[in-house]
Amino acid sequence: MVDHLPNLGREAEMLHSMGLESIEDLFSDIPEDIKRVEPLDLPLPQTEEEIWADAQRLLGANIAMNSRPNFLGAGLYQNFVPTMVPMMATRGEFLTAYTPYQPEVSQGMLQAMWEFQTMISELVGLPVSNVSMYDASTAAAEAITCAVRVHNRKASQPNVVYVTEWLPEHRLSVIQNYVVGADIEIRLLTTNDDGKINLEMAKNANGCCAVYVEQPNPFGIIDTNIQNLKEIIGDDTALIVGVNATSLGLLTPPGEYGADIVVGEGQAFGIGATAGGPIYGLFACTEKYLRQMPGRIVGKTFDSNGKQAFTLTLSTREQHIRRHKATSNICSNETLIALMGAMHMALLGPSGVQKLAIRNTAACEMTKRSVLSIPGIELLHNDSGENQPPQHYNEFSVILPGSATSALSFLNHRGVTGGLALSDIMEGADDSWLLISATDQTKLDDIQELSVGLNEWVLGGCS
Repeated sequence: MVDHLPNLGREAEMLHSMGLESIEDLFSDIPEDIKRVEPLDLPLPQTEEEIWADAQRLLGANIAMNSRPNFLGAGLYQNFVPTMVPMMATRGEFLTAYTPYQPEVSQGMLQAMWEFQTMISELVGLPVSNVSMYDASTAAAEAITCAVRVHNRKASQPNVVYVTEWLPEHRLSVIQNYVVGADIEIRLLTTNDDGKINLEMAKNANGCCAVYVEQPNPFGIIDTNIQNLKEIIGDDTALIVGVNATSLGLLTPPGEYGADIVVGEGQAFGIGATAGGPIYGLFACTEKYLRQMPGRIVGKTFDSNGKQAFTLTLSTREQHIRRHKATSNICSNETLIALMGAMHMALLGPSGVQKLAIRNTAACEMTKRSVLSIPGIELLHNDSGENQPPQHYNEFSVILPGSATSALSFLNHRGVTGGLALSDIMEGADDSWLLISATDQTKLDDIQELSVGLNEWVLGGCS
């Protein structure tokens, strides 16, 4: 207590309580050679008008994705989001609502969250979903640690998890960060020449804690081998499937071919690409994993009058209550962003979700045919082992006759965002590998611009 020091400022009171005389004493452990002594190079104070002008100047340096032909994807996709979504999401009932710890005053928000969970469960074919995760990468990492808690091996055996090779580095790095110090060993599940999972290699995963694969895979290939994976790895190994959410308008829900946990990026529903965020992740599972599941779950019950009621349930998994029993430090999830996804899905309905998936598939196929008509460009995985090219969703990967970085630079000067050099996101990828994405927003003129540009680059000697 420092009641006897009434004239001291708050800073001095705190220093006195710590037995220090100055701020310099507080930071005395910091080496002198890394301390900054000169003032920060900051501009002078500005008026609101000056700040607004500066903001516009800085933002003007960016290129809006929808201002030019755009073929970027790799997890974030430029799908059309109905104007109704942001209009509803910015209503005060949603926009200013805090975590609904008090259900008696939060029934509307809780019901909206419950509706989101229900839609995700129906989409992926599993009985349980949480309200959302931060993104696809944290959802994947949380799924792996959840599976290990359920399938934890004896002390004499390592907790082994297989993940599909060629994962984007940003996702793999999040998974690796999660397992550091957690006694979890990550091994790679190799692929065949056709880009699909090597089922013979998958036999080595039988008896491990979990297997993580993606459908479609990071090259955009629809991997039909995944549907046989659960039978190979067995019931005592969790099958975790990372999905492209919109693809489930056409593809078989993972729950129907044995997936124990399904994760993914929800951004394509309700959210623009927004420079990478804010976005939200999906997480659904079977009841076996329910009590080890991270994040928030809203349950539906009945109140004392027999009326339908909603509340947060199994809250010991979170940090805000009994944190010593928490399964994860995921707590402040992406509820508002996830609700935008729920609004989008509700507006589409089942037939609308299917139509969106068909439009994405058609755009991808038309783009692929146009690009592959250019001499010297070929699919990265052309042999499916079934005497036909592999099928793709949203994106496909090609081998260029030169550097993908060079091709993208050439296209950029023509006003086309041509895709993504896989060497930028995948360790071991060749610089000639290019990932090209197409969505419901891809127009025939856009495809023409891309193909003409790539053809000119090839004819010009790939430079």
